[in-house]
Order: sequence, then structure tokens, then C-alpha cells
Amino acid sequence: MNKAILFNFLVNKEKNEITVERSFDAPVDLVWAAWTEADILDQWWAPKPYKAVTKSMDFRVGGRWHYYMLGPEGEKHWCLFDYEAIQHQKHFSGIDAFCDENAIMNNTKPRVKWGSDFTGKGDETVVNIQLLFEKLEDLETIIQMGFKEGFTAGLENLDQYIAAQFYLRKQNKPNNQPRVSTYVNFPGNTEEAFNFYKSVFKTDFINGIQRFENVPADPSHPPIADHVKKMVLHVELPLIGGHVLMATDAPKEMGFTVTPGNNMHINLEPESREEATRLFNELSAGGKIEMPIQDMFWGAYFGSFADKFGINWMINYQNK
Repeated sequence: MNKAILFNFLVNKEKNEITVERSFDAPVDLVWAAWTEADILDQWWAPKPYKAVTKSMDFRVGGRWHYYMLGPEGEKHWCLFDYEAIQHQKHFSGIDAFCDENAIMNNTKPRVKWGSDFTGKGDETVVNIQLLFEKLEDLETIIQMGFKEGFTAGLENLDQYIAAQFYLRKQNKPNNQPRVSTYVNFPGNTEEAFNFYKSVFKTDFINGIQRFENVPADPSHPPIADHVKKMVLHVELPLIGGHVLMATDAPKEMGFTVTPGNNMHINLEPESREEATRLFNELSAGGKIEMPIQDMFWGAYFGSFADKFGINWMINYQNK
């Protein structure tokens, strides 16, 4: 993360407009996700000591993001973003406004037409933002409320998030060279087993231990039990000859039953999304699909199945 950050903040009172140009040291897919997924927005949108809390989000044309800024004394400032146009990983725009807890706009406070354009070039992304106000008074009110200082602080929060996530992505797999590994399910003792393997092979975990508490909350699913949150979601350990052993806990609370035969997968990491699709379709023919191949929240294109001979496979293409 040594690149100089591009940051331009311009106010044009003749056009009732604010424009912001900001660079981020990460690929466009990672930056786009940070601006369009509620669980990530909640981590950076509000300047400290405030915190953004999403009540609901429907990221589509005609959908809306309803959230509030939670202050240090517990006060809530409700906001609403109505999405009017979306081009995947390129552009979104809509109306940003203050509102109440029922998502009813407050017409006495400024609202703004907001547009964001994303331009990716390798491992860098530039976001261009245009804020167009109905009248000069609204623009000046927003400036007086500390918009520049607050937004700048929020973008710095985003820098920290992106730095961590891009680091994890690079640590997990620094390139798209094909790789084969072994993936093991444990009934809840992954950490004990991998500490044992670590002592035998005298190697270190790649990117530490990730736990179920790191999974973004899904309001459509029941909450994760406290003791499950501390279980291992994912861990990787180099063995010998470049082979990597990976594992997860498969808790019964989530409907898993670990038995000999279903506790180990051959994990294929092909060099392209197209090859991942081909391998999944051809190897799973006549078998039993566990997870259809699809984009996952951790940035992978992933699917799993047992082939027609009963051998378990995972196909895992990591987007870069």
C-alpha cells in the first residue's frame, strides 16, 4: 500500500455541485463491493466515533438503502439512498436524503443527486463522485455540517478495510496459477487438529485462522450461536512439496454431519473462471451437487459436489 492516494474535492457554487475524485489501492471488484454491500458499508461509511447501521438494503434500480448514523451518545440520524441507475462495477446513481426510521424523506433538509463512477486499472481503482444539489443553500448547509471532513474520514476508514481485505486476498493466493489442495471437514476440533499438524510440519498458517464470527450477518438466516462463532471457518497450512491442507469446522447446529467419506474434498483452483465452470460441469455430471458454482461473499467463484464415483470435489476460482 505504498501508492500515493489521489484525492480531489471541488466545490462549484455556480452549478450547486461538489465533485470528489478518490483512488483506492485495490481492484475494482473489491472497491465496488465496499460501496454496494451493506455489511461492508456499515464498517466504513460513518466517520468515527459515529457508526453506520443498515436497517435494509435492496441494491437494484428502484431499490433503496435505509440506514442511520449512530452517534456516541446513542443518537440516530436516519438517511436514505434511492437507486436510480446501476451498471455493474462501473456506475451507480440516485437520490441521497435525510429521512426518519420509516424511510419517509425529510423535505426540510438538503437532498442531493448522487452519482459514482468506478474506473479500474489492475490493482487500482478511481471513484469519481458527483453531488448535485437543488439549490445553493442546500450545498452550503451540507458544507457547514462538516460533509468534507466527515466524508474524508469515512474514506480513510475504507482505505483500512480495503488494505486488510486485499492483503487477505493476496495472502490466501497471490496469483491465479492453478493449484490442487486437500480440504477437510471437522466436527468442531479443527483448531486442535491444525495446531497438531503445525507442530509436526513446522509451518505456519496462511493468513491465520478465520472464524464463523467473521461471516457477514444475513437477516434471512437465524443468528449464529455464540459457541459456533468461535469455531474455525477456514484455515490453511502448507505441508510439504507445496501442498496445502485446508479445513473448516462443520457444526451440527448448521445441519452438518461429519462422517468418514464426507469429511475430505479434493480442492481445485483453476486459472480462469471459464475453466472453473468447465471442470465443475464435467466432473459433477452424474454426481450429486452440494453447492452450485456461484460467486461467494469472500470473493471466490465456488462450487462443490460428489462425482458419480463418490469422490468429493471443490472448485474454487479466486477473483483477482
